[in-house]
Amino acid sequence: MAIARNGPTWVGQVERRDEFADVVVDDHFVAARLLVTAGGTPVGLATVELADGKATADEVRAAVEAQVGRDREVLVPPTSDEPITVVIATRNRAESVRRCVRAVLAGDHPDITVIVVDNDPDDDSTERVVAEFGEGGIGEFNREYGRAEVRYVRENRRGASVGRNRGLQEARTRIVAFTDDDTEADRHWASRIAGAFATDSDLACLSGPVVAARLDTEQERASEFGLVWNKGFQGRRFRLSEPPPGSAIFPFSPGLYGIGANFAVRAEAARRVGGMDEALGPGSPALGGEDGEFMVRLVLARYAVAYVPGVLVWHHHRSSPDELRKQVRGYAMGLGAFLTKIALDRRAGLMALQRLPAAVNQLRHINEREAEAGVGASVGAASTGAERLRWMLNGGSAYVRGRRAARRAGGRVPPLVRR
Repeated sequence: MAIARNGPTWVGQVERRDEFADVVVDDHFVAARLLVTAGGTPVGLATVELADGKATADEVRAAVEAQVGRDREVLVPPTSDEPITVVIATRNRAESVRRCVRAVLAGDHPDITVIVVDNDPDDDSTERVVAEFGEGGIGEFNREYGRAEVRYVRENRRGASVGRNRGLQEARTRIVAFTDDDTEADRHWASRIAGAFATDSDLACLSGPVVAARLDTEQERASEFGLVWNKGFQGRRFRLSEPPPGSAIFPFSPGLYGIGANFAVRAEAARRVGGMDEALGPGSPALGGEDGEFMVRLVLARYAVAYVPGVLVWHHHRSSPDELRKQVRGYAMGLGAFLTKIALDRRAGLMALQRLPAAVNQLRHINEREAEAGVGASVGAASTGAERLRWMLNGGSAYVRGRRAARRAGGRVPPLVRR
C-alpha cells in the first residue's frame, strides 16, 4: 500500500459500509491515511492524495477499493465483559499517561482496572495525573460503560520489563493487557481482548495492530513504513506444532507475533513461564527485545499465541530525528540481545542454528525495507546497515551485563526453554 512520504499526512478513519464523505482538512496536509473498517471491524489502511487538504468522496472510495479491496464478509470480533486489568509501565511521561488512560477508560468494556506502574520517577507528576482519575489514585472513575478503577504503583527499579512484571504481580484478574504510554486504545480494545480469550481456551497471549496516530513529520512517516509495527489485518494463530507457512525462522521470529505496545496475556500462563525478562527492554542495558522474546518463549513452551486484527491501538510515533535514532538503536540492540539469549541457551541455540541462513536473509530484508522508507535519512545517516550491526553487537554484551545486574537485584531472567 502506498504511503505519501513527502509531506504531512492526515490520519483518520472511514467506515466503508457508510456513505463515503469528502475529506476536508488543513491545507498543509498532502495526503490522508485512513483506517478502513467494515461494520466496525478494521480491514485495512488506505492512502488518498489531497489537493489543498481536500479529497472527494469518490476519490476516497476509489482509494479504499484499490488498496483494501471491495467489501466482503468480515467476521465480527467476539467480545466479553470478563474483568480485565490494563498495565501501563512508564517513567517521567505524565502527559502521555493522561492521554493513554483516558483512551482506555473511554472504551466499552464494563469492568476494567488500570494499573500505572511508575518506574523510578524523578518526581510525582505521574502520581498526580493518576490521582485525577480517582482519589489517591485508587478509586472509581465515572464512565459511560461501567466500572473502572485506576491505580498508581511506584516501582523503585527501572525498566519496562520490571514495570510489566510488577503490574502482572499486582493484577487480580485472569486477563492482563499491556500497552505503552504513547498509545491510545481503540474503543473496543479491551472488550475484544476479553472476547478473544473467552472463545479460545488454549490461547495464552495475543497482540494486535499498532497504527500511527499522527504522520505529520518525516520521522513519523519513516517509522510507520519502515519499522512496521502494524502486522496487517488477517488473523493468525501460532503454535510450535503448527509452523506458519512462509516463516523459515519460526519460532525465532519476534516480529511475527506483534509488539509490546499492544499485547495481552492469560495471567496464569505468563506467570508460569516467568514473566518478562528484566535484562531486556527499554530501561535495561539492552534497550529492547523484551516483547518478542516473551512471545517466542511462550511458543517454545507450547502455548498458543494469536494476532487479532480487531484489537487495535493508535501509536504516537517518534517525531524528531534524535527520538527516532534512539528508537532504531534500541530495536537493533534488542535484537542483538535476543540473539545472544538464544546462543546462551543450548537447546534453543541448536534449534536456531538450523535457521541461520534464513535469519541472515530476514535481517537483509529489514535493512532494505528501512532504507526504502527513509529511516536512515530521517535520523541523519545515509545508511544504517553498518551502524545496525554495531548496535546489534553492543546489544549482545549489554544483555550479558543486564542479566547479571537483574539477578543481583532479585529480578527475573527466565530461561528461553524450560527444563
